[in-house]
Amino acid sequence: MPTAHLLDYVAGNVRSLVNAIEKVGYTVEWVKSPADVPAAEKLIIPGVGHFGHCLSQLEKAGYTDPIRQHIKAGKPFMGICVGLQALFEGSEEDPQVEGLGLIPSRLHKFRDSDKSVPHIGWNSANTSRAGVVTDESLYGLRPSSKYYYVHSYAAPYKQGELEKDGWTVATARYGDEEFVGAVARDNVFATQFHPEKSGAAGLRVIKAFLDGNRVQKLAQIPSAAASREGLTRRVIACLDVRTNDQGDLVVTKGDQYDVREKDGVSSGGQVRNLGKPVEMAKKYYEQGADEVTFLNITSFRNSPVADTPMLEILRRTSETVFVPLTIGGGIRDTVDIDGTEIPALDIATMYFKSGADKVSIGSDAVIAAEEYYARGSQLNGKTAIETISAAYGNQAVVISVDPRRVYVSSPEATAHHTIKTKTPGPGGEQYCWYQCTIKGGREGRDFDVRQLITAVEAMGAGEILLNSIDKDGTNSGFDLELIDDVKAAIKIPVIASSGAGNPAHFDEVFAKTSTDAALGAGMFHRGEYTVKQVKEHLQETGQMVRQYEEAI
Repeated sequence: MPTAHLLDYVAGNVRSLVNAIEKVGYTVEWVKSPADVPAAEKLIIPGVGHFGHCLSQLEKAGYTDPIRQHIKAGKPFMGICVGLQALFEGSEEDPQVEGLGLIPSRLHKFRDSDKSVPHIGWNSANTSRAGVVTDESLYGLRPSSKYYYVHSYAAPYKQGELEKDGWTVATARYGDEEFVGAVARDNVFATQFHPEKSGAAGLRVIKAFLDGNRVQKLAQIPSAAASREGLTRRVIACLDVRTNDQGDLVVTKGDQYDVREKDGVSSGGQVRNLGKPVEMAKKYYEQGADEVTFLNITSFRNSPVADTPMLEILRRTSETVFVPLTIGGGIRDTVDIDGTEIPALDIATMYFKSGADKVSIGSDAVIAAEEYYARGSQLNGKTAIETISAAYGNQAVVISVDPRRVYVSSPEATAHHTIKTKTPGPGGEQYCWYQCTIKGGREGRDFDVRQLITAVEAMGAGEILLNSIDKDGTNSGFDLELIDDVKAAIKIPVIASSGAGNPAHFDEVFAKTSTDAALGAGMFHRGEYTVKQVKEHLQETGQMVRQYEEAI
């Protein structure tokens, strides 16, 4: 089997990249020291997180010159995400750190105030220009395909600037900004997106690079409609995972977070069992889910950390599911059963190495935010949010928020941030505030959602998974008022969750709020609707969604 060499320097989830390389028919050999680089023929450098951290790691470990020599020798080189950014002179993210300098330009943070940052989701990598759709594919890229991006800094694209130095450029658009999605020149190819997380379209790109197929004629030139540029609407499938009464891992779903069957006679009040996690994740991937989220709602508190059952679920899922995987539950400082203290960062690292792309933090985020305000809105650098985002980038940290409505007669009746609601309370109250809860909604805090989300954004969180205890299990649609209120307060992306009962609810939340993604669970698990049906409905109503592509 032919070989690809992969250099890992604490670059987040590399297991999925290994799985993707093996999926397209290659074996992986690790570059473990600078002395290994000259022996590499096809060299791939992934990258997740902070430009300065990644480039400094490369320089400190002695890789910078061997990489330059590899490129100079004309050997195939591929950079992914920060691996692309490394080709530039530098980045606004860390002006003191120099890049490899192959491209005389610098990266800048997305600036449009209307856009969420990080830029997370599926976007184009299009070599077409000025409305002319290309009839050639650069390393498997297609104008009609979408690829998974997750970054805050990008290289702005200016027509002809990179081309004059011999680079072929594929671009994407985010709002009114056009930026570099991929570049190629001679033996060098790099993508800002993650091909290993871009489904069949991304696998095609990896295979084309490894096979040396730089340019191919497209069998069919897509229409202008199929080549629409911009960020698509993300549809996420969420799987609540826990042990049942027999000790088996199952996907479950509750009503207002109660996961036991209500019919105590026939079911004995057993944990609701809707299927096996790995099989269901693969099914949703094949239906076109843009991401899959696992929420470990028992956290397996009695298991040794190294044997956490969710690690095996992630390993097995990442072998066949090539879209982003998020894992939540148990991401906190902990003490193993042998008394060993284990930081949250180490827990997250184990999940990343097992196939996760993001970790989701729930109750611990509320406690950390309360302590943040108790310190006078001061960071201490020690929270799980801060340590994980510092090592892997803020896009790796999702905060799962579990609020419930508390109705009040007027804004003056509470010290918390209120909204005027169109759905009055039981006593006809016209106002409410959203109370944060912990422990799966079982304990309310004297703390509101606005306080939480602004604190965790300051700590370095990159995304909010916005649940609603009031809406959970109702199949009545998302809490649009809650989503609007949260989106108005922060810049980071928001995933709408809780309440989806049919495809029209997804269209409603995308049409009536500025949410960045929407999540479904029970309606998918019960087989009432498929992810594919949701996307077909969104497309019919004019929303831009990623189309599922057959495996290569």
